[in-house]
Amino acid sequence: MHLHIVGICGTFMGGIAALARASGHRVTGSDRSVYPPMSTQLASLGIDVIEGYAADQLSLDPDVFVIGNVMSRGNPLVEAILDDGRRYESGPEWLARNVLAGRWVLGVAGTHGKTTTSSLLASIMQHAGLEPGFLVGGVPLDFDVSARLGGGSHFVVEADEYDTAFFDKRAKFVHYRPRTAILNNLEHDHADIYPDVASIQRQFHLLLRTIPGNGCIVMNGADRNLEQVIEMGCWTPVQRFTSRALPSADWRVDADPASAWSRFSVHHAGRHVGDVEWGLLGRHNAENALAALAASDHAGVDVQAGIEALNRFRGVRRRLEVKGTVDGVVVYDDFAHHPTAIAGTLGAVRQKAGAGRVIAVLEPRSNTMKLGTHKAALAESLRDADRVFVYKSPEVKWDVAEAMAPLGSLAVVHEGIESLVSALVEEARAGDHLVLMSNGSFGGLHERLLAALKARRA
Repeated sequence: MHLHIVGICGTFMGGIAALARASGHRVTGSDRSVYPPMSTQLASLGIDVIEGYAADQLSLDPDVFVIGNVMSRGNPLVEAILDDGRRYESGPEWLARNVLAGRWVLGVAGTHGKTTTSSLLASIMQHAGLEPGFLVGGVPLDFDVSARLGGGSHFVVEADEYDTAFFDKRAKFVHYRPRTAILNNLEHDHADIYPDVASIQRQFHLLLRTIPGNGCIVMNGADRNLEQVIEMGCWTPVQRFTSRALPSADWRVDADPASAWSRFSVHHAGRHVGDVEWGLLGRHNAENALAALAASDHAGVDVQAGIEALNRFRGVRRRLEVKGTVDGVVVYDDFAHHPTAIAGTLGAVRQKAGAGRVIAVLEPRSNTMKLGTHKAALAESLRDADRVFVYKSPEVKWDVAEAMAPLGSLAVVHEGIESLVSALVEEARAGDHLVLMSNGSFGGLHERLLAALKARRA
């Protein structure tokens, strides 16, 4: 079968491409924004990517067009597909029908932490010898790909609440029908499609309706929004995890905060079952680990094997990934784009940095950020930084400088990447931790900044 994937360079659709190719299908695709790591992954698979969405792509005559959720009515290729009566379906539809059917699906849902938790879960199950398949929204360093078919009966999928396609406005995760489901957290996000928390909760409850009675829901026990989803109706056993004082929790982590949560102990059913020491930082990542451990336990993995895997976990690209160190200046790349995630990332680096400065560099790029939905909470989320630099692209129409006003002289806004690089090079000194946060390529800022710091040294 020949699939032509429209919007192939998103992490999800790129993963679909990898799975289709591994299944023996011919795969082509098109997109308008091509950058690593997905461009690298597609090239390594030998998948041709056409720039843009011209209607003449109909001449490829694929068996099916798989259409990403970035596509909308009015797009030339979408209109041509509809006018010509060509067969089309969404990525989640294709995945559910061709990959997930008949497998033990472990879905990881939540506003934050999906990619890291999915990667942790896949790594645990791999360490246990289960050879899982997976599709995650990033590149786990333990595998160096975002998706694979796997040789076992289990499949780990990042269960995104974003809508499926222009013709299917349900959340992606409704298609996956997991037997084991992780619910990490629930906050207002994706303001371009969800007006409030309640509208997202309704989608999460649709997910609950698909989980069988002999399955398991692994849920953040400290999240009231998730508790309200459970109260709407639940037909599946629930296990709760937490890093807080919560007597009802089945799984709990404890840590010395001075370790920046890079060392923590794991407790299950009231007893200590092991300790983890790893390279990840932050309470949120310890909770991600706990959720993955609980889900793998439900899938039959021995807890001790799971803890061994956590201790060996190498991380995920673009999740507080160290891109380089020049003259004592550490440059990180992080995907954080929601105030809660920004605060969690900076809080973890703050503990790690000690006497060093934490310099936050943010691009408000997500659709929710571009709309300015979280602008009132943005300054507070950056409080752990010693200096704040914000890049305001032409797509951001709200007053970023006004939103940063509570930070006073600590924050500065730039409207050009080159001026931002120059300002950061002038600011940076030995001992600084520069945390670059964006859910896109950030205009190649990481590479430009490291090159400029090396040039400064020369």
